[in-house]
Amino acid sequence: MNARVEDSAQEIKRLQRCLNDLVSLLALPAIWSSEPSEMVAVLLEALLRTVSLDFAWARLTDPVSETAIEILRPSDSRQLKPIPIEIGEVVSDWLKRREGNSQLPPTIQLGKENLLIFPVPLGVEGEIGMIVVASEREDFPNQIESLLLSVATNQASIGLREAALLRKQKRIAIELEQRVAERTATLAQTNEELRRSEGKWKSVFDNSAVGVVLTSLSGRFIAANSVFQEMVGYAEDELQQFTFFEITHEEDIGLNRSLLGELFEGKSQQFQIEKRFQSKDGDFVWARLNVCMVSVSEQAPRFLMALVEDITQRRQSEEALAKARSELARVANITSLGVLTASIAHEVNQPLSGIITNAGTCMRMLSADPPNLDGARETVRRTIRDGNRAADVISRLRKLYSKKEPSPEPMDLNEATREVTALSLTDIQRSGAVLRHDLADDLPPVIGDRVQLQQVILNLLRNGADAMSTIDDRPRELLVRTERHEESQVRLSVKDSGVGFTPQTAEKIFEAFYTTKTDGMGIGLSISRSIIEAHQGRIWAMPNDGPGATFSFAIPCNPIA
Repeated sequence: MNARVEDSAQEIKRLQRCLNDLVSLLALPAIWSSEPSEMVAVLLEALLRTVSLDFAWARLTDPVSETAIEILRPSDSRQLKPIPIEIGEVVSDWLKRREGNSQLPPTIQLGKENLLIFPVPLGVEGEIGMIVVASEREDFPNQIESLLLSVATNQASIGLREAALLRKQKRIAIELEQRVAERTATLAQTNEELRRSEGKWKSVFDNSAVGVVLTSLSGRFIAANSVFQEMVGYAEDELQQFTFFEITHEEDIGLNRSLLGELFEGKSQQFQIEKRFQSKDGDFVWARLNVCMVSVSEQAPRFLMALVEDITQRRQSEEALAKARSELARVANITSLGVLTASIAHEVNQPLSGIITNAGTCMRMLSADPPNLDGARETVRRTIRDGNRAADVISRLRKLYSKKEPSPEPMDLNEATREVTALSLTDIQRSGAVLRHDLADDLPPVIGDRVQLQQVILNLLRNGADAMSTIDDRPRELLVRTERHEESQVRLSVKDSGVGFTPQTAEKIFEAFYTTKTDGMGIGLSISRSIIEAHQGRIWAMPNDGPGATFSFAIPCNPIA
């Protein structure tokens, strides 16, 4: 029976690790750039953290220059003897031989070592490139690793296609602007040359990869290419019955009019705007517009030209990502409940035990002959005091773990800090650490969401305690300090005497999904940074002069104070 329970526990842990790794890989698009090589480099580093690998190698085909780009990331935990260029040559040679022999064994030799390799194409048939990962394990890759590799390469393929499409659209937009400029110059020369170039410009207009719209200065549609027509669902003759204001979301009209006013007044030559068009079926389409005013000649009337890119999918992805981040922050908050269960039980148990003891004492005093009324009254007062203590613990707990929208308000950072440390004190002490306070008496109030800021403080306390968990040769001390910072800010710092961090780690410590813990998800400090930046503040970490590190954040004071 015990064996089955242990097997089930191991299976649960394995599934949890798998889910954590999947979440990390699915969230990669939120942190990589639009540059393909940087995107793949981030992917390879993520694979090294989630899958046990000796190295990860990738080859990309640049869609513009058609040149090959090779990227290699060896594992930090195991130094391979061959230099990176030798690894790339061996992998490239294996891929060439594999093209002529599909039965080629999935092994390569680096020096005296034999490694199992696993190639994964980027794209349906590898048209974008190829990723090759390697490990010396005989069971590599297992079922979970195959799944993770598949998810990772699918994410990369989608991102690389979008990056390539964006580069193509930008190139087309530049080419279109150049051709329109050429046509404008041609029109200024003679009407005859205008007629000769009209067919060429019309071809570009109709075949552009982005929407192209021409309107009068009042916004009345003059012409729209097929891409824009498909975007909004109207045919060109239908669009000519409207101005673009009439199919623009009412919340975006004000900004649109303001930017047009600056264009007409000569304050700008062109402008960009992201806004919503209402399509024929009633839905709203998010679009990015590059708008300029075109003048063919002094005699011809001026008109507006807009290059329109459909960004609905990107906007939906951003909204979904923001929602996922918010939910992830809430989950991280609730996860702390399991860690603090023992502390909460201890905090509540003490006043409850006092209530029971006082109630028994009161009964004995009232049953005496004669009754001890003065003693009974004093005992009842102690009972009320202990009841209030228990209610206060429950109240703090409900505030910390309630699911509600952020509500910035004037608050005392010292008081919020005391509430968090009261809930986590027992757990910190159980880990062998000593928690000390140095809270400034003259600290001004701040404007912020109490629960969110308490989550940041709790994260810093837990990180500090974890950093000291392996320390045995010196006291485990955790210091929480508040003080004024610069002229209009307050600062909270958590100083530990733990293992500290390297300068290289300091640059990555607040990045999403970066962690130095074997069982960590790497989201606590990233979420903390998002919360502090949303409060117009900043968060940072510094190594101590002695052992350990200090994590600090600073946020503005209440301007009324």
